[in-house]
Amino acid sequence: MNNNNDLQKRKEMAIAAGQKNLFPRYIDKAKNAEIWDVEGARYIDFCAGIAVTNVGHCHPKLMAAVQQQLRNFTHSCVMINPYESAVVLAEKLNELVPITHAKTVFLNSGAEAVENAIKIAKAYTKRSSIISFVGAFHGRTHMCLGLTGTYKPYKEGFGPFPTGIYHIPFPNKNYGITVEDSLNKLKSLFKTTVDPSEIAAILIEPVQGEGGFHIAPNTFIQELRALCNLYGILLICDEIQTGFARTGVFFAVEHSQVEPDLITIGKGLANGIPLSAVVGKEEVMDAAKSLGGTFGGSPIGCQSALAVIDIINEENLCERAFEIGKICVDHLNKLKDRYPEKIACVRNLGAMIAIELVHNGSFEQADGASTKKIIEHASNRGLLLLSCGMEGNIIRLLPPLTIEYETLHEGLTILTKTITELFST
Repeated sequence: MNNNNDLQKRKEMAIAAGQKNLFPRYIDKAKNAEIWDVEGARYIDFCAGIAVTNVGHCHPKLMAAVQQQLRNFTHSCVMINPYESAVVLAEKLNELVPITHAKTVFLNSGAEAVENAIKIAKAYTKRSSIISFVGAFHGRTHMCLGLTGTYKPYKEGFGPFPTGIYHIPFPNKNYGITVEDSLNKLKSLFKTTVDPSEIAAILIEPVQGEGGFHIAPNTFIQELRALCNLYGILLICDEIQTGFARTGVFFAVEHSQVEPDLITIGKGLANGIPLSAVVGKEEVMDAAKSLGGTFGGSPIGCQSALAVIDIINEENLCERAFEIGKICVDHLNKLKDRYPEKIACVRNLGAMIAIELVHNGSFEQADGASTKKIIEHASNRGLLLLSCGMEGNIIRLLPPLTIEYETLHEGLTILTKTITELFST
C-alpha cells in the first residue's frame, strides 16, 4: 500500500521543485468537507482547493451530471462542434453577473481568464496600459505576474514583465491606507506618470485573495467606477476566488452595487473541473475578434458548472455563506479577545474568513512564523488550513459552503486548541 512518505519522495523525484505541495498528505477520497488520505487519516477541509469546491467534494448532483457527460462524450472543442451545455451555461452566467447585456467567453484557468480580459479591454479601448493594486494576485502566466502586486514568491526570477502596468495602493485602514489615499495615488499617477487616455482598464479583486483577504470598501469601488466613466477606462473585477456564493452573493462586486465592464471567473465555477470565463458587456466582449482555446468550455466543465449553479440556488448557499462567516467570526473573536497581542484582526466577507497574526498587537509586526506553525500543527490534528498575505501571517478559512455545522464546529475546536497551545506556552 502507498503511504504519504513514499509518495512524497516519489513526487520530489518526478515533479518540478517549483510545483510545491503544502501538505505531504496524499488524498485518496473526499466527501463534502472531509478528506481521507492514502493511509486512512481523516481531515476537515477548510481550504476547499483554494475556494474551488464551494459545493463540497463529490456532491451527488454534480457527480451525476459529470458522469452523464462522460457517457456521452468528453471533448469536441466548443470552437469546432459546440454543444448545448456551453450555450446554456453562457446564458446563465450572462444573467447572473451584475452586468446588463452580457456575453461570455470560456477558458481553462483563472490566469487565462485574466489574460483574456486584458486582451478584450485593449481591443475595445485601443489603449495599452493597465492599473492594478499592491498586494494583488492575478495568476502565474507572464502577463498575470506583471499584474500581480506581490514580488515573492510569485515573480522572483521571472522578470522582466510586460510594460504598461501600474500598481497603486489598495485601501486598508488597518495598514493606514484610506480610500482617499488610494484615490489620490491614482490621480497622482495620472498627473506624473501616465495619461488616463492610455489606460485600458483598472483591474481589482473586490476582496484580495492571496494578498490577505483584504476587503475593498464599497465606496472605493464606487469611486473607481466614477473615474473609469470619466476617462473611458474599463473596470475589471477579478472574481476568481470571490465568486460563486463565497462572499454571500454570486459575485463580491454586488456588495458595492457597481456594474463592472468585465468579470473574470474560475475556481468555484465548476467545483474542480478546469473551467474559467470572462463575462462582460456585449459591446466590449465583441471587440476582440479572436478568443478561445482547445479546451475552453469543455463539455464536462460546462455540465459541472450548471450543476454548481443549481446547487447554490437550491441549497441557498449565498445565505449559508453568511451563516458560516458569522459562526467562524464569533468563535474566532473570542480567541482575539484572549490573545490581543497575537491576533490583530478577524475579518470576513461571507465565508472568506481571515485571522491576522502579529507581534505586540501591531499590524506593522507580522507574525508569519506562528501562522506557519498553526497551519502545520492543525493539520497534524486533522484540520487543513491555508495562509495568505504579503508577509504570510494571515490564516484564511475557506470551508465548503455545504459543510455540516457539526463538522464546522469540530474544525473550529481544533483550530482553537492549536492556537491556545501555541500562544499559552
